[in-house]
Amino acid sequence: MFESTIPFGEPELMRASAYRLYLKELEADAAESGVSTRISSLSPSLRADLYRFEQDGATSEVLEVVAACVRHAKRVTIHLQRGEHVVPLTVFPEERLVHCPLPMSQLLDEPTALQVMHVEPAMLRPPGNEESGLVGESRMHAPLAPLLWELAMRGARTELLPEIAGPAVYRVTPGLELGAIPASSTTMAAIYRLRRESATLREISDWAGMDRERAVRLLNALYLQAGLMVSRSHPTAIGESWFGGLGR
Repeated sequence: MFESTIPFGEPELMRASAYRLYLKELEADAAESGVSTRISSLSPSLRADLYRFEQDGATSEVLEVVAACVRHAKRVTIHLQRGEHVVPLTVFPEERLVHCPLPMSQLLDEPTALQVMHVEPAMLRPPGNEESGLVGESRMHAPLAPLLWELAMRGARTELLPEIAGPAVYRVTPGLELGAIPASSTTMAAIYRLRRESATLREISDWAGMDRERAVRLLNALYLQAGLMVSRSHPTAIGESWFGGLGR
């Protein structure tokens, strides 16, 4: 349907300009419903979650969308603009997998440049599904955990996710296993320290090698690995609202 502009041997990807034309065809329905075309076809619960980020003309960041899909355990395909092309990223939260025509290293070479164009229920099925004709190529599957880590640590979002923002103290769960996830020595030192003691965002920001943005990114990353305990009743959490109450 669309002329290829991808070099030989690379996956066939639609141009972002062509995909925008397709999205414009959906705008009439979105205008009637008051819901952005970017998320209009999703389940009501997931749509309501993402709508928090869609208000006042804002657009959801990749991390926000993937995090919401994981929370709601919904299989979705996120159409990402990467340069002049659109990359479909399908997320399988229960299977802890993603499907993408690009290798993860290539998709994430500039994570801050990725833009969410559209989110829709996934047509693909995960490996082993009885609808084998809808299962994508095995070489295009990758584990979800490293993607979540990289988006949190290197992506565009520099504020705490809403679920962990506000007056709170944080600690790493005893069973957290990072496995093959890459982490610098400074990050690992902070993780080990959070295994031993609870700390607020402000306190973590003051640790050696850390600052506020690094602390925010680490907390988001740990949360998305199911490795973060958040306490809002801890005495230290009271009075922290001036610094971390809104994640700012």
